[in-house]
Amino acid sequence: MKIILREDVEKLGKAGEVVKVKDGYGRNFLIPRQLAVLANVRNMKALDHDRRTIETRAKKTRKASEATAATLSAVALTLPAKAGEEGKLFGAITSRDIAEALGKAGVTVDRKAIQLADPIKQVGDYKVKIRVAADVFPEISVSVVPEA
Repeated sequence: MKIILREDVEKLGKAGEVVKVKDGYGRNFLIPRQLAVLANVRNMKALDHDRRTIETRAKKTRKASEATAATLSAVALTLPAKAGEEGKLFGAITSRDIAEALGKAGVTVDRKAIQLADPIKQVGDYKVKIRVAADVFPEISVSVVPEA
């Protein structure tokens, strides 16, 4: 089944692209959620007309995500945690903890956007990537210090 994407879909394509997907995925997921429309003659003509609107929306989204990325890259977090000897933490610092600390710092970030491979289990300085948009990944610095 050929469809026209109305919005960016991760691992599939960007808005305005014509892609081929399996029938069930298009009919049961993409079209009901209005992420795509069927690629027939009428919709193809409408796509040519709407291409400018899609490009304008993409530019605005890109500028907003770059502004957010600039704000995030300037943030440095210090997270106190209970630690034993040799700097090993009792527990771990997870993406949820980082999201809460960013919220207290005035930057709202979804915890699922924080790219943390494994929970932090040692005292130290870390660089953590945050996915703001499909291709924008600013890094923040996180310092884990032992509680006094």
